[in-house]
Amino acid sequence: MAEKEEVKNAPETTEEKPKKKKDGFFDSLVVAVVIALFIKTFLIQTYTIPSGSMLDTLLIGDYIIVNRLAYKFGDPERGDVMVFEYPLEPAKSFIKRVIGVPGDRVTIRDKQVFINGEPYNEDYKQIKDDAYFPSELTSRDNIDEFTVPEGKYFMMGDNRDASYDARFWGFISKDMIKGKALLIYWSLETPEYGSPWSKMPLKALRFLNPKYDRFDRVFKLIH
Repeated sequence: MAEKEEVKNAPETTEEKPKKKKDGFFDSLVVAVVIALFIKTFLIQTYTIPSGSMLDTLLIGDYIIVNRLAYKFGDPERGDVMVFEYPLEPAKSFIKRVIGVPGDRVTIRDKQVFINGEPYNEDYKQIKDDAYFPSELTSRDNIDEFTVPEGKYFMMGDNRDASYDARFWGFISKDMIKGKALLIYWSLETPEYGSPWSKMPLKALRFLNPKYDRFDRVFKLIH
């Protein structure tokens, strides 16, 4: 019994046990996540193009990067492609091109845009419908002259005959702007209707099939 008591009450050794080497992987992961969140929150945002309103500048299935700081220290310019809150439903994001800036006098006659009385040259514009409708029927092709108010912007899609834009719902204000479209970082063709790839829950996985990858559009700057 004494022997057991002696062991139980033996003084603890002062020798330090070797410390386990701290694994830095978790710390590095946390730092990487924090940096990624900071970049996504304050610097850039990514979006996917779901419609053809900006053809042929942007195609359905383009994955784009938007510069969120572009207009923090300056104003949008005519011709910029921007992402912004849809005025009638702010939870939705739209992407269009700046056509009119504050103070501009804008007129549309038979699909030709005039800025301050001069024809506005638009190399990117797509016109695929030969019909021209009067302003009494629709604002698609003809709009009487108006002046863009201070702090407002007039936005239009490049695919003029198939774009739901400011011609129908009016101006946007600067506080609605989310950023300037910067570049296409990936682009995927839409799978054939009814194909197994079109039925996949995660349609973005179609990049695994090279036939759907549009490599010629990767890292293409948006103008």
